[in-house]
Amino acid sequence: MNQQGTEQQTSIARVTTGMRVLDATGTEVGTVDLVQRGEPNTVTVQAPTADPGGSLDELITSSATEEPDVPADLAARLRRNGYLKVAGAAAPTGAVYVLADQIDAVDTDEVRLNVPATDLSPEE
Repeated sequence: MNQQGTEQQTSIARVTTGMRVLDATGTEVGTVDLVQRGEPNTVTVQAPTADPGGSLDELITSSATEEPDVPADLAARLRRNGYLKVAGAAAPTGAVYVLADQIDAVDTDEVRLNVPATDLSPEE
């Protein structure tokens, strides 16, 4: 992993759920709902759709949305680099995804981004 990738993983490792997230303009985006560290060796493969079977538990499990809930190409990039899922009113769908390289700084109780909220990918 290159030095920039190492710095990104160090920053994302300091993030915890519930932290406040501010964009590059200082506007609050929301709070961290999910933290996923990067997996640089991730292979992009579309998982087969599960057969829901006959039980209610199997049906619930098969209908659960896998994270990140974005188009496949972006999902692969998010998984490789690491990401945050941020819940808040700033997103039309209620949540946005932040790539690890969009994190500028992590303080005790907040995450500052190096991009405006409009550059973040909304959850589908």
